[in-house]
Amino acid sequence: MKTSTPRHWSLLGCLLFMSLLITHRGHTQARSDTTSYIHTLDIRTGKIDTVLTIARHIEAPNWHPDQYLIVNSYGRLYKLDLKSARLAPILTGSVRLANNDHGLSPDNQWLAISHNDKNDPSPKGYKSAIYVMPIEGGEPRKVTKEVPSFWHGWSPDGRTLAYCGERNGNFDIYTIGTEGGEEQRLTTSEGLDDGPDYSPDGRYIYFNSYRTGHMQIWRMRSDGSQPEQLTTDKNSNWFPHPSPDNQWIVYIAYTSDEKQNHWFGKEVKLRLMNLKTKAIRDLTPVFYGGQGTLNVPSWSPDSQRIAFISYSVQ
Repeated sequence: MKTSTPRHWSLLGCLLFMSLLITHRGHTQARSDTTSYIHTLDIRTGKIDTVLTIARHIEAPNWHPDQYLIVNSYGRLYKLDLKSARLAPILTGSVRLANNDHGLSPDNQWLAISHNDKNDPSPKGYKSAIYVMPIEGGEPRKVTKEVPSFWHGWSPDGRTLAYCGERNGNFDIYTIGTEGGEEQRLTTSEGLDDGPDYSPDGRYIYFNSYRTGHMQIWRMRSDGSQPEQLTTDKNSNWFPHPSPDNQWIVYIAYTSDEKQNHWFGKEVKLRLMNLKTKAIRDLTPVFYGGQGTLNVPSWSPDSQRIAFISYSVQ
């Protein structure tokens, strides 16, 4: 393992290499020649620190209040201590094909994960299902019946999960109780609806949608009503995440029109929207990333920083 001490962002300009991966929605075939740069970014100052540089494909940081990140790599989950920059495995029992859609419950006691359940009888090629497990590790409990299902949000009361699911050839947004049961479909438009994440007050679900023929950021009421488009630019915008203080959303913007794809190995940047004024600004310059950079909620508990990942490949 190659590690580095935290430092101010100095690598971004040299990370613009071109590459492609075969990418499923919510799942990357991780490359063996990837170097991952795990960063934190202060939204007030713009300062970016690199917590860890490692010759390994790592994705999707969640920020735990005890000052560690939860990430996935090659189907397994890990804790990354923000002070020591050490990785430690999280034991997930028989569930060992986790993808980059995972996240913390509001009380920080539970972890939702998405896992490629190869034993599912569905004929579909990729069988992601959603599970819930204790934050300290253990045998996960399966929540969803239908595949593929990719977790993205947890309701503020801890009772409901929001996710993207493909049913009958269309990807839409669904919710389900944390104890399982019947899922509820919230979107019905043609084209991909993805990345649902609840606002801290539970009023809204933020998501990205291709319903206009271009991937943009939207929000709707938590019951699926009153959809509202929030971005209208030329970027392909994905994965909006509200801050814990409900003042901001951060999202990833592909600088090229990627249609309904969110590939690894593209030129992207992170952007910040003020939810009161709807003003948007860049948080980073353009860098090499995409799938795995910011799939899931990654805000610090004080709403001052976010965690994200950039990449380089040989």
